[in-house]
Amino acid sequence: MKITTVQAQESGERIDALLARSGYTRSAAARLIAAGQVTREGQTVKKSELARAGDVFLIAEDDTPVPASAAAQDIPLDVVYEDADLLVVNKPRGLVVHPAPGHPDGTLVNALLHHCGDSLSGIGGEMRPGIVHRIDRDTSGLLIVAKNDFAHQSLSAQLADRSLSRVYEAVVHGGFRADSGTVNAPIGRHPADRKRMTVTEKNSRHAVTHWEVIERYAGFTHIRCKLETGRTHQIRVHMAHIGHPLLGDMVYGAGKPEKGLEGQCLHARTLKFIHPRTGEPMELASPLPEYFTAVLARLGPPLDNQ
Repeated sequence: MKITTVQAQESGERIDALLARSGYTRSAAARLIAAGQVTREGQTVKKSELARAGDVFLIAEDDTPVPASAAAQDIPLDVVYEDADLLVVNKPRGLVVHPAPGHPDGTLVNALLHHCGDSLSGIGGEMRPGIVHRIDRDTSGLLIVAKNDFAHQSLSAQLADRSLSRVYEAVVHGGFRADSGTVNAPIGRHPADRKRMTVTEKNSRHAVTHWEVIERYAGFTHIRCKLETGRTHQIRVHMAHIGHPLLGDMVYGAGKPEKGLEGQCLHARTLKFIHPRTGEPMELASPLPEYFTAVLARLGPPLDNQ
């Protein structure tokens, strides 16, 4: 059993929102509270209760280790492209990519093992077979998977030399004066919260995100982001760093549901790469999912159309 301590700095915040800002997802916080694993002064709490400044909450987490290897599970997959060397899937928001503490199964990897059987690259290990790159649980969109080591090595090299292009769309807080720009800021682990990333010069890695405005709304902007590098939470961290956190981001943004959305409004829209075996350029696109278009509808008419 693992015990985590979270202290409230301000009064009036819901306890589940407080835990979400402390590195838990909103749903994970709700599950812990419902299971009686969150206490204040020795008493269990309800998620709707409000924290007081100085409150200390103890979270008792089950630290049962993740299984040594992932199991095949019949989970539906939206396959956009597939051949003998690779497949590209359209991941829904809410689906974790690979097993990890707190998510031992029910992941994309479990679904891939059912769909592909033994035909997945082993480079990523038994818990991440075929996984060339990852996207966050609440990020939707395109993800490329290698079926053999030859394809995996080729695609990983393309990631390294930036010939594998990934373009995202997001909704962020605030407006931009310019129509496009670049965030060039190194990203590393947050010194006080190891579950978060931050812009820092210490123990960090080079990170570059190019952005451009698609549509402006009152208080929000629909943007396109192209990754030049691929750091953990890169778009979320970079946009928050320049004062435009992603709408719905429970970690780097408001820390609460917004516009009916719990989790960042971020979609991996397009992938461009060179096919490992044929050498042909590949370009695949995914339409904006329903949750994303619903958010745009809730924002009202674009400012340029008023």
